Amino acid sequence: MLVVDDSAVVRTVLSRGLSADPEIEVVGTACDAYEAREALVALKPDVMTLDIEMPKMDGVSFLRKLMPQWPVPTVMVSTLTVHGGTRTLEALRAGAVDYVAKPTDPDHGDVTGMLYELRSKVKWASQADMTRWRHHTATRQTRWVAPSPSAVRTQDGPRLIAIGASTGGVEALHAVLSTLRAEMPPIVIVQHMPATFTPVLASWLDARSPLTVREARHDEPLEDGTVYLAPGGAHLRVRRRGGALRAALDPQTAEVSGHRPSVDVLFASVAQAAPRESVAVLLTGMGRDGADSLLALRNAGAHTAAQDEATSLVFGMPRAAAAVGAAETILALDKVGPWLVRSVWETP
Repeated sequence: MLVVDDSAVVRTVLSRGLSADPEIEVVGTACDAYEAREALVALKPDVMTLDIEMPKMDGVSFLRKLMPQWPVPTVMVSTLTVHGGTRTLEALRAGAVDYVAKPTDPDHGDVTGMLYELRSKVKWASQADMTRWRHHTATRQTRWVAPSPSAVRTQDGPRLIAIGASTGGVEALHAVLSTLRAEMPPIVIVQHMPATFTPVLASWLDARSPLTVREARHDEPLEDGTVYLAPGGAHLRVRRRGGALRAALDPQTAEVSGHRPSVDVLFASVAQAAPRESVAVLLTGMGRDGADSLLALRNAGAHTAAQDEATSLVFGMPRAAAAVGAAETILALDKVGPWLVRSVWETP
């Protein structure tokens, strides 16, 4: 385990916090990208934590240079600001596995929760198969291909698409949404992210998809051609009222399956509101959030799928779904979008 941060105080806090777990050994620290590069060669750590804002070379630029030649699993340590969210998104696209929020006051602030989260994510990152990173980045080249002009909406096709994702989800969502067409049914998504980051992700996906992508708003009707991303810190549910499907946000309920927003909360609500009118997909991510509720959806009549191991950055959530028989089909990432299109459109 290598800790990279320009602050000596933060390096100490992170090193001690990580070393508190007997399964984690911190073999070295570095104050900038150049020291980090030398430490990677000399120490060959299994995982690296990396600061974003550093002198000489920032963390994102370092990742872009490092990953094509030395794809080490990396957990970013980022500030919870709009700028920090934008840079963290860039780091995830550059090859980082995950991220945690940097404590604002490492001398006096309560960092216990942050260190617990970091230890968990570091251990999950150690399982990421970084030899697949080149395939992972290849999804950026995906382009939307419309169905043939004779294709029509299926008579009994879905009225709603639900997607859950976590670690590796930024690129996975991009790969899926960029292959869809603007006339798709409404799409509701939970991606595990804090509240500061989800508006950045929605804006970024909106610019790269034929659909409109934005954060969901409480009690709004779900409309075709729109993707509704659960805001960080609030559960997203789907409700039926007067025959129409609507979004419902709940920032008060405790975390479910370790998260708020939770995929289990979203999928369970879809299983109640529109099971036979829905399709649901569980993408890459650590843990098992969404597995049980995907099974409930399948049992209720929805079509369900999970991403396969070969294209998942972390095969945690999809593995859990497959283990309980929740996924009707297991798909490579580049097959998920076409599968969704086929569920909506048919060619006479």
